[in-house]
Formats: sequence, C-alpha cells, structure tokens
Amino acid sequence: MLSGIMTSITSWYMANINYGTVTLLMIIESSFIPFPSEIVVPPAAYKAANGDLNIYLVILFSTLGAIIGALINYYLAFFLRETFMSKFVSSRLGAFFLLDEKKVQQAERFFLKYGNLSTLIGRLVPGIRQLISLPAGATKMPIFPFLLFTTIGATIWNIILAVLGYYLYGQKELLDKYYHELSVVFLLVGVLFFFYMVFSAYKKKTV
Repeated sequence: MLSGIMTSITSWYMANINYGTVTLLMIIESSFIPFPSEIVVPPAAYKAANGDLNIYLVILFSTLGAIIGALINYYLAFFLRETFMSKFVSSRLGAFFLLDEKKVQQAERFFLKYGNLSTLIGRLVPGIRQLISLPAGATKMPIFPFLLFTTIGATIWNIILAVLGYYLYGQKELLDKYYHELSVVFLLVGVLFFFYMVFSAYKKKTV
C-alpha cells in the first residue's frame, strides 16, 4: 500500500514539477513522513538544465521545504516530549531497552553538548536527516542554532542532488552510482562522528 502511494505521489510530481511542488514534497521529506529527496530535487534540476526552471531557485525552494519540514518535527518533539517520553520510559519497551529517567536526561545532555554538529551532520546522513530534528526538539535545542545548522546541512545536500540532477539525470545508472557512493560517504561520516562523541564521553568519565 505504501509503495503504491509513493508511486502515485512520484507520478503526480513528475507531471507537476514546479517550485511549489518541490517545496511541498521537501516539507514531506523532512518531516515525519519518509519521502526520498533524490526523487524530488534531481528531476527539478534536470528541468532547470532544459531551461524550464532556475537551478538556484530549485535549490532555494528545496531547502525552504526542508527547513519547514524540520521545524514540524522539531516542534512536535518540543511540545510532546514530556508526555511521550514519560509513557515510553515506563512502558515494557522502555524497560526492554533498560531506560529510566536518569538515562534519558543523560542522553539529552549528550545531545545538547553536540547538538550543533549533530544537526549539521545528521542532515547529510541517509535515514537520519528526516529524524535529526526530533532529538533537537525534545532537548529544547535553541531555535537559532537549530535553524542555522539545519539550513547549512540541507543546503549542502540539496546542492549535491541538484548538481547530480542537472548534469546526470538522463544517465540513470551513473546518477544512481554517484548517489550511492555519496550516501556511503556521508553514512561513514555519521558513524565516525557518533564514535567520536562516544569516545569523548568515555574519556571524560575516565579523567
């Protein structure tokens, strides 16, 4: 069912690519509804390459959509955090993960310490970029740095997708190859950053 909905949305988008639909689908992509940005930005960039759109405006509106979607997640977590976390921690699933209020508070302090870099890098990591706004909102990360690093990360990612779409959209195998390689690179960066944070926390405890 979900794949059918995705196919319908993609087909509709391909027939109606403009700045408004780019913004709309990037809002969806960056909020709690998973929708891959590689379906949104490269086709719009390809239309720009053919003179139907402006490449700079494609990047601008895709980034605007990403910011709006990120804010949706941020404020959902910001306002619902207390209710959700208290229920989750006291649930059987929370007990299965050995969670308690103290561990949740430690995790929040951990994110607050590395929140700026986490938000920036998280916007570049596949499977994480849609979710990184949730811990930012749950820990009440200040809105200005959240917006700043979300904007930087989203802009970098959208520029990459736009360049790939602008030059390679007609060459699907090559486009998929470069996208896969970039995804692996950013995933490795995310993993290395995670281990750096863990190592830093461990080192601080042993000092």
